[in-house]
Amino acid sequence: MASASKARGTAVTRKAASAKGATVARKAAPARSSPVQRRAAASGARLDFSGRRRVGEASYYAHKFAGRKMADGTRMRLNHHNAASKTLPLGTIAKVTNLKTGKSAVVKIQDRGPFVKGRIVDLSPATARQIGLTAREGVGPVAVTPIAVPLPDGSVKPGEAAREPMARTQVAQGRGD
Repeated sequence: MASASKARGTAVTRKAASAKGATVARKAAPARSSPVQRRAAASGARLDFSGRRRVGEASYYAHKFAGRKMADGTRMRLNHHNAASKTLPLGTIAKVTNLKTGKSAVVKIQDRGPFVKGRIVDLSPATARQIGLTAREGVGPVAVTPIAVPLPDGSVKPGEAAREPMARTQVAQGRGD
């Protein structure tokens, strides 16, 4: 017969049939992952909680995605500042800067994607307009700098953009010009 008790990350098992009733400590099975982690695992990408800046290509959502559910369960709103990332946790607040124009916008990561090689983020049309990503180009070079990164334990880690002085951070707010 075996009895088990769980205490903060370890389980203690006592085997009645073993010699002298030895107590053996072993690691408990990991807690179930949050929906954020499961969705990222389904896409095959590992989540990045580091809060470091990334540079790559950005594209933006087509109008046909308006009203569709995103990975976090909310509906896609073309005029809101939301984005999709394969590696940033859902709920991350990030500054996206167009490297050609220098214009920035703050977005919330609410979806998974883009699933095109070389692209690091998909933006809503409102965000793309605000940072100067035109319909003619469709894709452009950006820097994605996290401001706040939600961690699996429920806490929030400040990202690289949170450590920048506000005078140097040119954050565009509201709707595009």
